[in-house]
Amino acid sequence: MRLRKAVIPAAGLGTRFLPATKAQPKEMLPIVDIPIIQLVVEEAVSAGIEDILIITGRGKRAIEDHFDRSLELEQFLGRTKRPDLLGTLRRIHDLADIHFIRQKEPLGLGHAILQARRHVGGEPFAVLLGDEIFDADPPAIGQMMRLASEFEGNFVAVRKVSREEIERYGSVKPGPSAKGLFRVLDLVEKPKADEAPSLWAIVGRYLLHAAIFDVLIDLPPGRNGEIQLTDALRVLNTSVPVFACELQGRRYDVGDKVGYLQANVEFALKRPDIRPAFAAYLAGLVEASDESLRQAAVSSDTPRP
Repeated sequence: MRLRKAVIPAAGLGTRFLPATKAQPKEMLPIVDIPIIQLVVEEAVSAGIEDILIITGRGKRAIEDHFDRSLELEQFLGRTKRPDLLGTLRRIHDLADIHFIRQKEPLGLGHAILQARRHVGGEPFAVLLGDEIFDADPPAIGQMMRLASEFEGNFVAVRKVSREEIERYGSVKPGPSAKGLFRVLDLVEKPKADEAPSLWAIVGRYLLHAAIFDVLIDLPPGRNGEIQLTDALRVLNTSVPVFACELQGRRYDVGDKVGYLQANVEFALKRPDIRPAFAAYLAGLVEASDESLRQAAVSSDTPRP
């Protein structure tokens, strides 16, 4: 499977981050000082993909503006002699050939992917969800592309989760394994914990054949009344095999508040320009917290008159 194109669904309403996302896309929330959506695009580019379609929705214009040129800002940085920031800005709009299309109604991930049909054509393509980022080398989608060069089929990224978590994900039933992946025997979207085929959860990276569009166009609504990509893969699995692979590296669900905060802390600690001061702050915070706990323990052990 040779891939040239990637699709990034970014049309969600971002309700978990309200009120911050009332007037800005959740995909534009920063990880330190880089928007989430840029990190996802950079992952695709690092894997050799240069043609990217971002599926947006109403109120997502800021994503398009981010990847466009800002001549006024570039001129200002040029006048004020800030070549470092000027280079950073120019790099953003030169990352890849980036296109946009709107999903006019929020009818599910499968419906969002269907909007890419005309752009993708008959080629295989990658899907990178816009609210999950990976800190991995090689890049997460690149790991999948390497496996896809040896096997013919569709591919989903998976990871083991707890029984309590599986209801938030698509779940796969694993079959025979080889070379870091396994054949998927069945897929279920957001199953009840006691009905999940396994604790292998589908996470936000896919490699898909264009045949998925023929399934999606006639697929009835599934869980939550939405067109589900997992349901389409379940149908396609009867004719084109689906494989699952566990990616190496650190995954962050940045559509979740705790995952978003974890990503900010850990990405900041990887930055040479931020790490010294931020690490010292965190160490002081831990020390102050430990002292508060010691004082609370002493207070609770002190006999009252």
